[in-house]
Amino acid sequence: MAERLRPRTLAEVVGQQHLLGPGMPLRIAFESGRPHSCILWGPPGTGKTTIARLMADAFDAQFIAISAVLGGVKDIRDAVALAESAQGGLQRQATIVFVDEVHRFNKAQQDAFLPHVESGLFTFIGATTENPSFEVNSALLSRATVYVLQSLTEGDLKQIVAKAQDSQALPAIESEALERLIAYADGDARRLLNTLETVAVTAAAEQRDTVDEAWLLKVLGQQLRRYDKGGEQFYDTISALHKSVRGSDPDAALYWLVRMLDGGAEPRYLARRLVRMASEDIGLADPRALRLALDAAEVYERLGSPEGELALAECVVYLAVAPKSNAVYKAFNAARAFVRQDVTRPVPLHLRNAPTRLMKELDYGKGYRYAHDEEGGFAAGERYLPEGMAEPGFYQPVPRGLEIKIGEKLAELRRRNRDAGKA
Repeated sequence: MAERLRPRTLAEVVGQQHLLGPGMPLRIAFESGRPHSCILWGPPGTGKTTIARLMADAFDAQFIAISAVLGGVKDIRDAVALAESAQGGLQRQATIVFVDEVHRFNKAQQDAFLPHVESGLFTFIGATTENPSFEVNSALLSRATVYVLQSLTEGDLKQIVAKAQDSQALPAIESEALERLIAYADGDARRLLNTLETVAVTAAAEQRDTVDEAWLLKVLGQQLRRYDKGGEQFYDTISALHKSVRGSDPDAALYWLVRMLDGGAEPRYLARRLVRMASEDIGLADPRALRLALDAAEVYERLGSPEGELALAECVVYLAVAPKSNAVYKAFNAARAFVRQDVTRPVPLHLRNAPTRLMKELDYGKGYRYAHDEEGGFAAGERYLPEGMAEPGFYQPVPRGLEIKIGEKLAELRRRNRDAGKA
């Protein structure tokens, strides 16, 4: 079914109108009559291979496909030989070399394309589901235009179902079953077409002329979600979770947590990230958040899935609604940056430990004021920074949560220090 419904012309392509619509970049490239090297970056089933094939047809070019999963340098050499043969033949023909999953090729394999792309022997088109900024060599990346493809919309997927029905490849589908099919495809045209193939074959075998939701669920089994546990989508989703917590939106935070769990993300990884969120984005505005995050991680270790996931959900909601402060996070980074560029300042004598007689004779610890013996447990006017170092002001409490009281306390202690300095 996928091959029967594969677009034969640019007008038949479903989706990607931000690239293929009138006046859009790829449409202009097709209409120019001059192919150029490019990288098609997008999720599975968004039309990367189809667009590459249509580009070869549009320019009457020889199309050579290489799978980076199965191929190697030998395949690249073979492609070069075929391109040279086409270029030097009686009917000179351009060549397009299409590399699927180009991010799977190592640096040496990717570099093998460079001289031939530069010489114009062939046009290079790479397809990848991973961010080319990280996965494609900068030299190759600089010679190719990157086009970003998007997951197909619900409307796009319904167009594909309608085309399958028009070709009499499918029985009638009830609206609830159609919605279930669209959700199951999750923006992936290939996944939708493979599912429609299964539905068509099974319905024909059972002589069904209508597909309803109950029968569809029986055929599909447990609904699965497309999820890339180690790639771009994974890091985008954890970023969305973290930012939803930081933005104090418990519903959004729960949504992204469940998306990750539903897609197979390791709950222990999520627990570690929640601990990080508690210390980075909440900090001393609510110190209980860090303890609750650690408790959630421990509960998951004791219960496992799925029971332990509820503790992670409880933690996510608490972190989202807790008062926010990155004051400690900023103070730590500021202190680290200061120490990295500063000289190694000696510890003041009065702060040094003096466990031996020699150290005492050298005045280690001399003049140190024991804070517990001072009024209010505070040695007003005492200095704890190295000599000659100005007050850096690394930590600046925010006016939220417990840090309101912490800020008031620090202001009072600083006032006492100033008064002691005047005395």
